[in-house]
Amino acid sequence: MENHPVLVAPSLLAANFLELGKEVDMVNRSEADWFHLDVMDGRFVPNISYGLPVIAQIKKKAQKPCDVHLMIEEPEKYAADFKKAGADILTVHLEACIHLHRNIQQIKGLGMKAGVALNPHTPVGMLENVIRDIDVVLVMSVNPGFGGQTFIEQTYQKIRQLRRLITDNHAHALIEVDGGIGTENAGQLIQAGANVLVAGSAIFSAADPEKTIHALKTSAQ
Repeated sequence: MENHPVLVAPSLLAANFLELGKEVDMVNRSEADWFHLDVMDGRFVPNISYGLPVIAQIKKKAQKPCDVHLMIEEPEKYAADFKKAGADILTVHLEACIHLHRNIQQIKGLGMKAGVALNPHTPVGMLENVIRDIDVVLVMSVNPGFGGQTFIEQTYQKIRQLRRLITDNHAHALIEVDGGIGTENAGQLIQAGANVLVAGSAIFSAADPEKTIHALKTSAQ
């Protein structure tokens, strides 16, 4: 596998929302690459997070791309609104999209990079017919909806399968992983073929978040 730089996307779901401006400044200062923003509707996942107004405020301060992960039903109804709010990358769940190819084309047509997320039980083979159209595949390594969950070990095998699918189809999608990620398993994920590490609790609960981000960035070395 060719050597890609490790991208780190701190998940603001784990940030201190009373100090959100300071948390955004910290990510700006750090070696992190993207802001990972989780949107939950209480229907597709059993939790509600934040939405368009909060993302629009984050975008005003963010000096790095906003990677918006829609854990919502009928994402096509809101794609244009998330573009307007500041999404640079918009990721929808395969399980929420009846017409996935159309969803991907809609996102790209709006000028964003298109991501597709897979729940832990969803096989990577379901992406075979769209893999060349996708910019990012987000592999959920926990069941989506809540932060701070335990990493699902089967994820390593899933990433290897996905890496083969991308290579075999001459596709260019980045593999992003989200859930239960910290410095203890980051290296293994990169070895398996991941490009982008999403981390929430591991970064924002750390005594020195910027140092943790640096450790994640250098986890492949």
